[in-house]
Amino acid sequence: MTTNQPETIGTERHFPCAQCGAKVEFSPGTQSLACPYCGHENAVPQSEVQVEEEDFRAALDELSRGDDQQDYLDVKCDACGAEVHGLGSTTALSCPYCNSNIVATAKSRRLIKPKALLPFRVTREQAQKSFTEWLGGLWFAPSELKQAAINEGRLGGMYMPAWTFDCDATTEYTGQRGDAYYVTVPYTYVANGKTRTGMRRERRIRWSPAAGTVFNRFDDVLVLASHSLPREHAEALEPWDLKEVVPYDDAYLSGFGAESYQVDLPTGFAEGRAKMRPMIQQTIRADIGGDEQRIASMSTRHERVTYKHILLPAWISAYRFRNKVFRFMVNARTGEVRGERPWSAPKIAGAVLIGLVIVAAIVFFATR
Repeated sequence: MTTNQPETIGTERHFPCAQCGAKVEFSPGTQSLACPYCGHENAVPQSEVQVEEEDFRAALDELSRGDDQQDYLDVKCDACGAEVHGLGSTTALSCPYCNSNIVATAKSRRLIKPKALLPFRVTREQAQKSFTEWLGGLWFAPSELKQAAINEGRLGGMYMPAWTFDCDATTEYTGQRGDAYYVTVPYTYVANGKTRTGMRRERRIRWSPAAGTVFNRFDDVLVLASHSLPREHAEALEPWDLKEVVPYDDAYLSGFGAESYQVDLPTGFAEGRAKMRPMIQQTIRADIGGDEQRIASMSTRHERVTYKHILLPAWISAYRFRNKVFRFMVNARTGEVRGERPWSAPKIAGAVLIGLVIVAAIVFFATR
């Protein structure tokens, strides 16, 4: 009798179809592994275990001892620096992030195991449609871009590594409170060729010292743990529905790739603290009160810090246009598209020329 229990072949786990034994892949938008041969759907066992936060300080101690880690065989792309695992015995491939041809020179690393992930929800066909619509909405793009990108861009499903952090932040601050008041002052102006004097109200600020302590509680501050994609585009895929993460299971990765984290846990928390800072400053300004505020110093204690190592799903591809590679990605939960794009110099020049003509026409008729 055939079962759908995973089989480990080399370093890659295969999931056989319970009906015919063929390799099955996770079907986006479902909770099952679909067989491409007999059509049978193999359900992914649903864990009753809740995704829990991990203690950050304890994790740092475990890292120093090598606990709670597992070995990964990573393949690094020399063109963009992506480090991908889960490729099994593959030795030659195209990089899913930049479409460069690379030869797998695997290296083993001990990394923190992911404990949760967001499964793929958007299908490849839906992602391709979203990308095509995104291309069609680009202003000042070369006319032949759409066809070239569709022909060359091959969508690949990838899980991107990320950290999320929870913590309590207690901040002592000093600064100044500014209270507005108004005074009436004289001013001079010219009317009908004569200098005249009038009165007007001017806003002034009265500053006074301020100091205090504020408290912030942060939940699921997200830090992407990859440098393989342009950070501004990857972050533009947010928000992610992080409350929908499920416990990690290899079955969700069947048919998809996964990148190893390049931003380690301590560095990730440092980036997380930087993301928390604007919210803390906002809380300080509210605590100072008044009409304006100045913050002179901040001293923050981050306590009860917890984290999760999670994987985020994205459809990723790259296309070459006029000898340059452009990368794009689709949020595999929402269908949001972000990416790099070329510009058409003739179209931009034409738009500028039309604008100058319109301005010249307005000036001409205004002076008549």
